[in-house]
Amino acid sequence: MTIRVLLADDQALLRAALRVVLDSCDDMELVAEATCGGEAVALARVHRPDVVLLDIRVPGTDSLTATTAICADPGLSDTRVLILTTHEIDASVAGALRAGASGFLGKDATADVLLDGIRTVVAGDALLSPLATRALITRFPGAPAADAPPGASERLAALTGRDREIATRVAQGRSNAEIAARLGVSPLTVRTRVRRIMTELGARDRAQLVVLAHRSGALLARPSTER
Repeated sequence: MTIRVLLADDQALLRAALRVVLDSCDDMELVAEATCGGEAVALARVHRPDVVLLDIRVPGTDSLTATTAICADPGLSDTRVLILTTHEIDASVAGALRAGASGFLGKDATADVLLDGIRTVVAGDALLSPLATRALITRFPGAPAADAPPGASERLAALTGRDREIATRVAQGRSNAEIAARLGVSPLTVRTRVRRIMTELGARDRAQLVVLAHRSGALLARPSTER
């Protein structure tokens, strides 16, 4: 499978560097380049890429608006947005994640980290470091947010006790391996259950599961031990 990438950044030098990295990779193809947020949205609708690499500070239509437009477009349901940023803890980054972005990478990331990040979000996983998850928890406290999706709390509450525990630990920034060790199961079992939870809750990926859990206010203070 060839991963189709759209790059959106107003810095020509950075685009050139990223182009070289992507062109050197056999399983990726750069399908288009945009210099502003509005152009990124328009080109995404034309090319329907697997991933949009979007600079957090694009001119014109801002990154939050562009992310919202891409993630809300039914025709782009398989497109993932990966934010490029110079600051890991940033209100704009949190806003982009809330709007549907699948994660973010620092602009100082190595080529291997960038390529692995693209593959990660295409696979449906989130690109969120523990530090970023803690920032999300700070920005989305336990009380339900006014703009939480209708029925989000009810859907989370309807999960089995074990699935609520797994969802809670995901939202706390725990990896599949950490959750598996805590529950005494295999990482593959956790991965399978996380994917099932995302399907039941209508979350596009792991990042959206984290955001949904915090926005709904339905996290358990003490995860259940029910199996």
